[in-house]
Amino acid sequence: MLELKNIRFDVDDDAGHVDILKDVSFAIPEGKFVVITGPNGGGKSTIAKLIAGVRRPTGGKITFDGQDITDLDITQRARLGISYALQQPVRFKGIQVIDLLRIAAGRELSVAESCDYLSRVGLCARDYINREVNASLSGGELKRIEIATILARGTRLSVFDEPEAGIDLWSFQSLIRVFEEMRKSIERSSILVISHQERILEIADEIIVVADGKISRHGPKDEVLPELIGTASALSSCERLQERG
Repeated sequence: MLELKNIRFDVDDDAGHVDILKDVSFAIPEGKFVVITGPNGGGKSTIAKLIAGVRRPTGGKITFDGQDITDLDITQRARLGISYALQQPVRFKGIQVIDLLRIAAGRELSVAESCDYLSRVGLCARDYINREVNASLSGGELKRIEIATILARGTRLSVFDEPEAGIDLWSFQSLIRVFEEMRKSIERSSILVISHQERILEIADEIIVVADGKISRHGPKDEVLPELIGTASALSSCERLQERG
């Protein structure tokens, strides 16, 4: 479905030349739930932006369903079937939730269809269908509405960049349930999530670990997750020993 080959991304800023991604290659097959994880600043979100078309790589090639999309912009990629959920969903003053769902679907959804999408993300439809997508909604509500729009689009690849960012514990629990349901229902589509939350990693089919702009590990969840948990436990133990010393 999606393949990144020898992807590089670098920038020039006040600090000089910075290599953010260095020869990154991986593939996401059809019907898989894949999570990219790793330390902050390692390049995870940059990969999501490159896949969505928000940014373009300095070098390398991106293909989607066999088509070279390296130079396509975010709109062109969206038309091909790639959805992208931001860390912080955008608020649209004056637009109601039902309007947003209809825009996402690209057709005149009925009220019943719109309510079904909201129910699937754990929202009481009658309380939200006519709400404005503005500051009156919490971060957790916005996240779930954004996921509902992606469900309404029904795209081949859905990319979520740190969906847990900025939401409370109750909303996070609801978010996990939504992803669990999405995981069960994917067939010819795939889901890519950027996250370091163990609960989300546990849902994955495959885990990709990115550190210092490179892929340090990529494999089935059952192989990669125990290593990550073991490393985290070892680091935690070292920190406790340092505090005692």
